[in-house]
Amino acid sequence: MLNTLQLPSHIKEEKLVSLYKELWLIRYFDEKVDQFFAKGMIHGTTHLCVGQEASAAGSIAVLQTSDKILSTHRGHGHCISKEGDVNKMMAELFGKETGYCKGKGGSMHIADVEKGNLGANGIVGGGIPLAVGAALTSKMKKQGYVVLCFFGDGASNEGSFHEALNLAAIWDLPVVFICENNQYGMSGPVKDMTRVQNIADRAIAYGMPGKVVDGNDMIEIMNTVHEAVENARQGNGPALIEMKTYRWKGHSKSDAKKYRTREEEAEWKQKDCIKRFKEVLIEANILTEEDAKKLQQEAKQAIEEAVKFAENSPEPPLSSLLEDVYA
Repeated sequence: MLNTLQLPSHIKEEKLVSLYKELWLIRYFDEKVDQFFAKGMIHGTTHLCVGQEASAAGSIAVLQTSDKILSTHRGHGHCISKEGDVNKMMAELFGKETGYCKGKGGSMHIADVEKGNLGANGIVGGGIPLAVGAALTSKMKKQGYVVLCFFGDGASNEGSFHEALNLAAIWDLPVVFICENNQYGMSGPVKDMTRVQNIADRAIAYGMPGKVVDGNDMIEIMNTVHEAVENARQGNGPALIEMKTYRWKGHSKSDAKKYRTREEEAEWKQKDCIKRFKEVLIEANILTEEDAKKLQQEAKQAIEEAVKFAENSPEPPLSSLLEDVYA
């Protein structure tokens, strides 16, 4: 069923078209990373967001250039949506000198401060207090930017979540908390981890609005996040938005997904956010099937070029081992 919500008036048609390509960029990036990990060409670990692309692309689409984001360990999509350079991202995962962290950070530590991406975080819930700090800076220095803070359902049971939401609320900070509820905190289903039906229901305890949206519905995401962001920008304080979605892959590369059924996976794949967004754009006469195929191919080509860039980039020299690190 197509989304019956009104197309966001605050997003131009050209932007909606570019978002379709962006969704494919995110998916192809993570699928390519998955392939290289399987071949042993990328080391460490990684957490893929295949199936969850809409929560990143739809949320970040409504931001102004000066607005900031805090990401998670499953953060490739957030980085791409905040105008991240896929070449530098791929190079980072390959451990190359041309990567965002000069090959030293890997998947979970990519940041692009110039673009407003204040970084991914390997600590569950670790980015939530940082987002509150960034929002406090915006308010105290009257800088006018809003912070989007992404985290998973598992992080909502961390102390950092509760303390940070309480501070953001009592200080009316310009931050919007976005819980990407992909149904599983590592290998445990959400229903076994918390008694509340919706994580967004916890917002009432902190005196802020809490909303649940379909995390695979680009239009609903853009409309809901836009309202919360502009409300925060006007000085009315934070909000908590829960996006119910699903990760098609395992929690990380060591996860064989034995805790869920193939039937469940197939059911969620029928709700594919890219397919649904394409149908909406075609129905609205913003996109044609031919346009969609072209954009998909362009995204695929961009990722192939990113792989070539990474493969041809130099290894970081041994002499740089102690540079760019804290001691």
